[in-house]
Amino acid sequence: MSPRLLRFLPPVLLLILALVGILLVALRSKELKSPPEYSYGIVVDAGSSHTAMYIYKWPADKLNGTGVVTQHSECHVPDKGISSYAGNRGGAANSLKICLDEALVKIPESRHRQTPLCLGATAGMRLLRDVNATESQRIMKEVEIKLRSYPFLFKEAVILSGQREGAYGWVSVNYLLENFIKYGFVGRWLNPGRETIGALDLGGASTQITFETSEKVESEINLMELNLYGQTYRLYTQSFLCYGQNQFLMKLLAHLIKTQGVKSNILHPCYPRLFNTTIKLGADVFDSPCTKNFRPAKFDPWTSVTMVGTGDYENCSASVKELFSFEKCPYSKCSFDGVFQPNVTGSFMAFAAYYFTHSYLTRLTNVTIKSPNGMAKAIRLVCNLSLSEMREKTKEDKKHLKNVCAVANFVYVLLINGYQFDEKSFPSITFQKKAGGTSVGWALGYMLNLSYQVPAEKLGLMKTLPPGNWAGILFLFIAILLFALANLLVVLRNARTRQDVV
Repeated sequence: MSPRLLRFLPPVLLLILALVGILLVALRSKELKSPPEYSYGIVVDAGSSHTAMYIYKWPADKLNGTGVVTQHSECHVPDKGISSYAGNRGGAANSLKICLDEALVKIPESRHRQTPLCLGATAGMRLLRDVNATESQRIMKEVEIKLRSYPFLFKEAVILSGQREGAYGWVSVNYLLENFIKYGFVGRWLNPGRETIGALDLGGASTQITFETSEKVESEINLMELNLYGQTYRLYTQSFLCYGQNQFLMKLLAHLIKTQGVKSNILHPCYPRLFNTTIKLGADVFDSPCTKNFRPAKFDPWTSVTMVGTGDYENCSASVKELFSFEKCPYSKCSFDGVFQPNVTGSFMAFAAYYFTHSYLTRLTNVTIKSPNGMAKAIRLVCNLSLSEMREKTKEDKKHLKNVCAVANFVYVLLINGYQFDEKSFPSITFQKKAGGTSVGWALGYMLNLSYQVPAEKLGLMKTLPPGNWAGILFLFIAILLFALANLLVVLRNARTRQDVV
């Protein structure tokens, strides 16, 4: 490099340094608002037949105290429900590992310690608690220890009451249908002013009905008030233990055996004609607490009997009705088994096993079910089908099809005779598996309620120094810039002077 150019180098470097410094200070001192991070929550749904884990997320700046929650991901445990691990130490806790490990990956590590984690056990564990309280406590404690071993914010591991399960299902349905809040065209969340709809849930061991009512609720255990998005909702909710799909089927077997006596062949009017299956009196029928009222005085639980299907709609319907009690009611009105219920009002969504039953009926008969009579017509047609005819129409395994007639009759009696839907109110029921593209269940409602407890986070400012310090640094770089310019002017003037002398 020539000596002439070297004279210009110091002031140019100082100039560049000053300009870069001023630019950095300007960028740093600008108050850049950072978007809020997502908050996450984990709900483990410990059902009677299987366990599922749902991860939810919502913006850290919540709306009216309740997070605007969306489902992030889900994981299904391949084993049975945790209640099936009675007598198997460590089994229930170990079954959760596969999904909890997945949560470690799906949720950002920086959020682990702030992510609430909870487990809700439903009717399977409620039944186990009734039979063996010590064993149910052991399983729940074992599960809690497992959950606490993960770096999440453990909240609770509880056996949900039937009322809570029903209420959270109602919340899920109405949230997904945007009956609480809706993202408006103005770019913010709004209360749409819609009526809520009732929720009808049919699980493996219990069934729930929940809806808003203005009537007096004569039984206090059936009244629940929830506050969501700044609104208070007054609900009627009832859960019927032992009236879930699986337990009902066991009760039906028990009723038929008790009625016909313990013998090698038992006629089953709800099974397809010519279909038969062999069952054990203990494991398949009388080991459940739901069938204790049907147990013979003496029986060998290892005894096998063959259930022979007759495909008899009339006898099937009559047998199903005998599993309900409509006589005694200590209130002004009841659904069944002496349980108070106000009149059903508004629209309803029926999900879980309701949806699958409705789906089978329409697929097998092509009947549009819009009324009690339409449903009864479809059920009669299904009960008259042979198993081979059903398989030909659906291409599904016989283990799913053998009970369609029985469960369909059960759903009919439950809705029409039990909850008292009639020709006017029945069309208000929609049978759905999903709402808003998300599977319906109680877990989302549980998470919405839980998110109310999580503090909202404010928008942060991306600054690393106090304003006074940044002002000092900015002044320094401006001084360097002025000095560099002055130095550069001196060098240029001297260079011109030498040129004039030459």
